[in-house]
Amino acid sequence: MTPPKDTKPKAKRQERPARTSWRSADILRAASIVAGLLIILKLLWVANQIVIVVFLGSLFGIAVAAGVDKLERFRVNRGLGAAFVVITFLAILYALGSFVAPTISEQARDLRRQLPEAVGRAEGWLSRRNPTLMSSLLGGTDSAQTAPGDTTRAAPQPSKPQAGDSTAAPSAKSAITENIAKHMGGAARFLFPFITSTFEVIAGLVLILMMSVYIGADPFTYRDGILHLFPKRKRERISEVLTAMAVMLRKWLVTQLIAMVVIGVVSTVALLMLGVKAPFALGIIAGLLEFVPTIGPVLSAVPAIAMGFLDSPEKALYVGLAYVAIQQLENHLLIPLLMKGGMDLPPVLTIVTQGLMALLFGFLGLMIAVPLLAAVMVPIKMLYVEDALGDPIGVVDDDEEDEGPLRNG
Repeated sequence: MTPPKDTKPKAKRQERPARTSWRSADILRAASIVAGLLIILKLLWVANQIVIVVFLGSLFGIAVAAGVDKLERFRVNRGLGAAFVVITFLAILYALGSFVAPTISEQARDLRRQLPEAVGRAEGWLSRRNPTLMSSLLGGTDSAQTAPGDTTRAAPQPSKPQAGDSTAAPSAKSAITENIAKHMGGAARFLFPFITSTFEVIAGLVLILMMSVYIGADPFTYRDGILHLFPKRKRERISEVLTAMAVMLRKWLVTQLIAMVVIGVVSTVALLMLGVKAPFALGIIAGLLEFVPTIGPVLSAVPAIAMGFLDSPEKALYVGLAYVAIQQLENHLLIPLLMKGGMDLPPVLTIVTQGLMALLFGFLGLMIAVPLLAAVMVPIKMLYVEDALGDPIGVVDDDEEDEGPLRNG
């Protein structure tokens, strides 16, 4: 008789997963990728000014391409259309500059001459009400640095000048001017490291203009060149991302240009109504600094408030309130009306990006921080949030995407 078969299922032997070992070629490939990334980052860091100029040229080129698209409907050659848009823009700037140049030049001289006196009066007014705060803001005094109980190093303090006492005014104004010049000199070297020579500034502007003409005349060549860097199955989606980025940057630039004009005009009218000296120069400063969101309006308000102190602290207060009201109208009425949904950038992320770019690249980094953040957020939302995570999120409207300067076709 044959023994009964064992019907009990045998336990399957657990197979250990095969160990994946890195071959020499894999290690060499990974090391090459890391080294290549480090070299690229180093080159970007060394040539950061060129990278910023290229970004600005691309930004303005996208706006020029939008205008060329409209001219193309009237059978205008794209190359001629791009040159026409840029030349027309420069001609408008030249005409406006020629019209207001005498007034602006005169008020700019008055502003440079009277601003130190205005700052001195503001400092004097604040020091009379809060000497400790003013001392800390301007770096303190020798007496503030003297240790408690140390009477040997304490210098004799001059008597407090009374209102209308002009004998102490020159020395006080001299000390204030030196302190402000020291702080402003350091800030200028930090914020404007690119202004080292007139030639560099002119060369940068020429590069930006030339790039805007070439990109506006033929943006599809550069789009197709970027698409060739990706696999064929991914090119359609990448093309959608590039189109959305172009639409977002164009919308931001057009919105900022309109806001610069509106804020400049409204600020000038408000300063004229308040009777502040050099209103046109201060209005132009407000309009130009409007290109830098969040921080620019704050910087533009400082000289205007200081000029208000030439007349009285009350006028300086009114100037500050006027600037606050203008910014509130801009943030809650003008920008939403122009953007129609906007870029949906978190305010904290925007401020952090501006601070980081200003710390790394100075004023140029501060100037491009917001459009760069907007451009980076588009692929993050479309490729990661939508495609990888599956969460639907709207980036741009369909009709705006169809009208973009990098549209498909």
